[in-house]
Amino acid sequence: MKLTRQIALLLLSAAITLGSFSPLSLAQGTLPININAATAIELAEALNGVGDVRATAIIALREQLGGFTSLEQLLDVKGIGDATLSRIRSIIVLE
Repeated sequence: MKLTRQIALLLLSAAITLGSFSPLSLAQGTLPININAATAIELAEALNGVGDVRATAIIALREQLGGFTSLEQLLDVKGIGDATLSRIRSIIVLE
């Protein structure tokens, strides 16, 4: 196993221990994405149900707010509702 994969698995194991991820997100092989630092392209690729337009809107809201302080602020993005937020919540981090 390559060293980078071993490190990634070690970090993932540590995060699981801390309870940061849901089992569903782990089963899908997803990694957390920091919505306060990610680019629109990264958001569109990582978040199920978020395409280029919504990702750009997330970035615009992030800039307006000076950064997200809660995941619920994503509900202010047109096209992101409770169902979408529930689906992506497990892989989003605020750092």
